[in-house]
Amino acid sequence: MPKETPMTREAADRIREAAERDPHSPTAQDGFPDRADRAVDRNEDQQDPEEE
Repeated sequence: MPKETPMTREAADRIREAAERDPHSPTAQDGFPDRADRAVDRNEDQQDPEEE
């Protein structure tokens, strides 16, 4: 099974910026920037309060 790497805010920002630079790219067209943002929100919601 592949190792999962949680989506970070920095990675989501890079994805969004790339989609804004080329709005006709497959990444921009398939809604990946929005999914990346939601993944970050989920990851932040699941963080252990002691880690913050």
